[in-house]
Amino acid sequence: MRIIAGSLKGRTIKIPKSKLVRPTTDKNREAIFNYLANVFNFEGAVVLDLYAGTGALGLETISRGAEQVDFVEKNFKIYKNLIENINSLGVADKAKIFKSEADKFTKATKNKYHLIIADPPFFHYDVYDVFKNIFENELLEENGLLIIERSIQTKEKDVAAFGAEPIKRLGDSLIYEFSS
Repeated sequence: MRIIAGSLKGRTIKIPKSKLVRPTTDKNREAIFNYLANVFNFEGAVVLDLYAGTGALGLETISRGAEQVDFVEKNFKIYKNLIENINSLGVADKAKIFKSEADKFTKATKNKYHLIIADPPFFHYDVYDVFKNIFENELLEENGLLIIERSIQTKEKDVAAFGAEPIKRLGDSLIYEFSS
């Protein structure tokens, strides 16, 4: 898997051998970031990458100018791979890694973010608590964005929980956007 654009363009990141990781495809990542490039300024941004996995989404924001990315990943094997990816790209000074469940992190943190990206496992529903925590705890800066990637198969439950339709369909993925 490669970084699509920016200062790290073309650099590769490792994907751990685990059925717990479903990295956003290059095509979907490119579509998401092409969209974001039109509505969000990455330069100097503070970003939260929830359910970080390989770190591809957060690393893409660093490549495009984000100042700081907090990565949240609960699985130890995947967390270790994430650390390796961050170190191999030489961006440890812009990254903080939290070994935590996304719902616990969003309930406890007092940090504020310009952009929050959540790419949970498709058929896990703790993202609804995460969504609630983000807004109840005001984790988004003024005019901040929350992007959530979900499966088309969970659309009915997702729309009911989020109170919004997806803004984009990318194959089997649906993209939801919320702002503060």
